[in-house]
Amino acid sequence: MPSPVQTVLDTTSTLVFPGIFDTLSAKLAEQAGFELAFVSGYAVAATLIGEPDVGLLTQSEIVDRARQICRSVSIPVLVDADTGYGNPLNVVRTVSELIDAGAAGCFLEDQVWPKRCGHMAGKQVVSRSEYLEKISAAVATRGDRDFFIVARTDAIAAVDLDEAVARVEAAKSLGADATFIEAPRTLEELADVGRRAPKPTLANMVDHGQTPLLARDSLADLGFSLVLYPVAGLYAAASGLRATYDRLRTDGVVRDPEPGMTFERFNELVGAHEKLALAERFGRKSDA
Repeated sequence: MPSPVQTVLDTTSTLVFPGIFDTLSAKLAEQAGFELAFVSGYAVAATLIGEPDVGLLTQSEIVDRARQICRSVSIPVLVDADTGYGNPLNVVRTVSELIDAGAAGCFLEDQVWPKRCGHMAGKQVVSRSEYLEKISAAVATRGDRDFFIVARTDAIAAVDLDEAVARVEAAKSLGADATFIEAPRTLEELADVGRRAPKPTLANMVDHGQTPLLARDSLADLGFSLVLYPVAGLYAAASGLRATYDRLRTDGVVRDPEPGMTFERFNELVGAHEKLALAERFGRKSDA
């Protein structure tokens, strides 16, 4: 039986999906009509512990956040598992706990720990053999359960494109479901990744990151079937909060909500009416 992620992939040629970081962003992504979402480690580090993506977020923190998110929506959710938080035994625990949390799959990468955001300078990767041991551990732990494993490598920056392709080819042969070569730096390099990486393969679109931003159709033409915008929502949320707080601090009042959002609409977003109706239903029973 195909995984929920594979089922979604089978219905579209190139799937665009967003990064999320809490239950509210997950609900907004689902209500916008996305069929898949991704719990971004970069975004969770910023919103949960207020730190940059430089290896400070722990396994238990990402699993706890993933559990909260997966319970709040019905669409499949992929989770950033970073390097698995240690050796293959740590990968076994990480994958097991993500499955228990309700995640539909994870990204697993090959950086040296402590890792850093894939679009930052100074990345290093572990040996190919060490990385593939982790992929094997993830695949074995999944077994026949519906869990979609995306094999990510940062070897373009740390070594070269040939090594990056060799790593994801090997990962795919070991049972990874999709491949992800992080941060191609030019259009030519992006095209090479789309042509050479085992399919399905993912393009990571970060505004002002290392990789040129292209529209979905252009990326589809290059061979990408997954297109992730991991931090677009995070940046929009941070920008909106900053503008609102600056206005409140300067004017002492915020008379108009952000466009499209009101008290009533927000209550609809979080399901307030349904919960109040449920409370009334059981309240009447308890009074009888």
